Amino acid sequence: MTARLCLIRHGETAWNVERRIQGHTDIPLNHTGQEQARLLASSLADESFDAIYASDLSRARQTAEATAHRLHQTVTLDPSLRERHYGDFQARTYDESRARYPEAYARFEAREPDAAFPGGGESLQVFFERVRSALNRIADAHPSGNVLVVTHGGVLDMAHRVAAELPLQQRRDFPISNATVNWLMREAGTWRVLVWDERSHLDQSLDELP
Repeated sequence: MTARLCLIRHGETAWNVERRIQGHTDIPLNHTGQEQARLLASSLADESFDAIYASDLSRARQTAEATAHRLHQTVTLDPSLRERHYGDFQARTYDESRARYPEAYARFEAREPDAAFPGGGESLQVFFERVRSALNRIADAHPSGNVLVVTHGGVLDMAHRVAAELPLQQRRDFPISNATVNWLMREAGTWRVLVWDERSHLDQSLDELP
């Protein structure tokens, strides 16, 4: 049995443009993001999905709802698909976080799996395990189906590492862009990447940082 997941990073937000860390902060789509969601929905109009899942944060939910409306389906909101929690880095830009918490930022930038954030948040290892569990749970629920999953840049980073078996410490060398199309499949318990960062439906799209 083969489960195929179409993974989408939400459309653009004002904080994406500002390079401000969102994490669990609930920021809606900006005008560009709303247009990206509409274009994404058009590009997926001929797909057949057994289910549509989304993070319960507004930016992912709004992106998913555009496609769900086009396909006359409903969206299942799943908090386990939320972005990583960045503790006190949230609501700050990357530069602001580096200046205010230089030691913690250096560990974050070095991708230390067990590094903690000031003010709590998730270590990279904890975040990875959350994402892997969510992907497997969705695939288990639809073992021979096509499923749309609308989520966040950090989640896509972890999903790609699950499928490509990349170490957490390795710096990212693959794009993660707003509202592009990414396909993973799970067959006999093994994940692999089918399509990544397909963007022919978009005029522009920002990459996730860092």
